Amino acid sequence: MRSIWNGAISFGLVSIPIKLVNATENHSIHFRQIHLADGGRIRYRKVCELDEEEVSGGEIGKAYEDADGTMIPITDEDLAQLPLPTAKTIEIVAFVPADEIDPLQLDTAYYLSANGVPAAKPYTLLREALKRSNKVAVAKFALRGRERLGMLRVVDDVIAMHGLLWPDEIRAPEGVAPESDVTVRDAELDLADALMDTLGEVDMDSLHDDYREAVEELIAAKASGEAVEPSESQEPGGGKVIDLIAALESSVRAAKKSRGEGQEDGEDEEAGAEGDMAEVHPIKKRAAKKTAARPKSTPKETGAKKSTASGSSTAGKTTQAQRKTTSSSAKKASGRSTTKSTAKSTAKSTARTATKSTAKSGGKTPAKGTKKTASASRKRASA
Repeated sequence: MRSIWNGAISFGLVSIPIKLVNATENHSIHFRQIHLADGGRIRYRKVCELDEEEVSGGEIGKAYEDADGTMIPITDEDLAQLPLPTAKTIEIVAFVPADEIDPLQLDTAYYLSANGVPAAKPYTLLREALKRSNKVAVAKFALRGRERLGMLRVVDDVIAMHGLLWPDEIRAPEGVAPESDVTVRDAELDLADALMDTLGEVDMDSLHDDYREAVEELIAAKASGEAVEPSESQEPGGGKVIDLIAALESSVRAAKKSRGEGQEDGEDEEAGAEGDMAEVHPIKKRAAKKTAARPKSTPKETGAKKSTASGSSTAGKTTQAQRKTTSSSAKKASGRSTTKSTAKSTAKSTARTATKSTAKSGGKTPAKGTKKTASASRKRASA
């Protein structure tokens, strides 16, 4: 990195040669003014008010304008002769706890780099002393023609310096705070604490300028001749927050949802919808409710009902007929089964009787009468 200032740190009787390097950079996108008619660049020209002629940078000097409009010329030689002990020195005047520095005073940040090998030892000594003391150094230095105030602290293994505004450059916040008396309830503070806990911490390295990226994409699209489609802009809410509790509850739920956390303690969509009522539009007066007679069914509806009832009746009759047919078939099948079973039983009984008769007659062939009786029994069983 290129240094913008060379000097030394005055640390008591210790002098540390250093180089001043910018610790920040500006990524803002700068635009030029053009003539809309032909796209020509608009430039500012430095013109003398007396002779109305354009002058170059080498012909321009400094002057202080007095209250009556008189210009008092001040040359670089005049400024160089002023007794400025911090012209090339960062003079440490005190070591204080970091919390004693008002963040409102913080200005541009710089890195201090050791200038040469001999500067490494005292540079490291100051760095380690700042680390162990947990303090920051308050110093004076001169840059770009004016004396400034600075704060030295350790960042990783480097000494960084923040330019500070002088205390009299910080304006008092008079008339900024709300003038009316406001009472904050404990329940509101509890919800605010819950929202703070839900949002939690953030990795500062993950934050970036979304607007600058969008502008860069727009420029790239226009440069390549692509059509630029307007993005959907969010309309600002026109209502006022009338329920701070509901707004805080809704914010907590939204923060949890954005972090992928589930709803806890039985929270459901109904609760979320209730919390969304924090931002509302002016309430419109509702008209008085009128009690109206219940409308009668239309002919179409009546016909549909009759058709449905008729269909239900027909379906009932069909079902009953099916049940009767099924019952009759079951009875017939049962009768057939019983008849067959009776015939078999009768035939077996007749055969036993005939066997016994044959045994009694000495194994002779049964008489014709016996055969007829058995045949008649079979016929009756078959019938």
